[in-house]
Amino acid sequence: MLRSLQASNQVKASPFLKWAGGKGRLLAQYQPLFPQQYGRYFEPFVGAGAVFFHLNPQEAHLSDVNGELVNAYQVIRDHAEALISTLSGYPHDKDFFYALRAQDPATLTSVERAARIIYMNKTCFNGLYRVNRRGQFNVPFGDYKNPRILDVAGIRAAQNVLQGVSVTHQGFDAVLTEAQSGDFVYFDPPYHPLSSTASFTSYAADDFGPEDQIRLAAVFRRLDAKGVKLMLSNSDTPFIRDLYDGFEIQQVWAPRAINRDASKRKGVNEVVVTNYATQLAAPASSHRLAVVGEDRR
Repeated sequence: MLRSLQASNQVKASPFLKWAGGKGRLLAQYQPLFPQQYGRYFEPFVGAGAVFFHLNPQEAHLSDVNGELVNAYQVIRDHAEALISTLSGYPHDKDFFYALRAQDPATLTSVERAARIIYMNKTCFNGLYRVNRRGQFNVPFGDYKNPRILDVAGIRAAQNVLQGVSVTHQGFDAVLTEAQSGDFVYFDPPYHPLSSTASFTSYAADDFGPEDQIRLAAVFRRLDAKGVKLMLSNSDTPFIRDLYDGFEIQQVWAPRAINRDASKRKGVNEVVVTNYATQLAAPASSHRLAVVGEDRR
């Protein structure tokens, strides 16, 4: 059940942040993998929200462990005009960037916190959001000539879609007590690393390691037993395939937009796990989409 499309003269809502692992470039491949019908929509690792904005579900519950990210969603939903007013006064300036980065978010209003994360995301190196062990943003100033710090139409479009949407600061396992039979849960966790040097999980103070992946797989199976429709994205590794053995596994080709070395922004295979039969179109060679598992239902 989807919301009616916005009027053609309105900007279509899309992610207001650039996020490591964002799914904007994968939506064409994901489209035949989404369930055809479902009740409520849950996304426990919302990140930039590309899938949420694409589906525009009638009833949605978004969450994340990153409190600054959750606050930004809540402010756009509830105080978009105040956010626009605040961001309009922020200059593209290196000294201003570092002064803003040094601020303790706990000393700021919710609107100022949201403006801070959006500003830093638009002006930092490679649009990367990363924090250290103390939860402090630690990405340097980026080399942009004229970044789009304030996207008024984009913020207002996101505000429109977020009306009535629940956005909470909580861990992924909370969905166990919330989602019911017929609901749809999309999991997009920090990916299991392809190698010992390939990991990027520091979008929050605590890393997401193998034990967390195992906990997530256990939650996935418990939700499956409740009749919840499930979809999960992750890296294509033997570890992940073993965790979701018995479910349907699709392989997708994912471009890489965030890397310190631009020459290495190529692409890798990823997997999409579902507990329902997908409506796959004929796979396009450019997408490298292939069925490598069987439907367990």
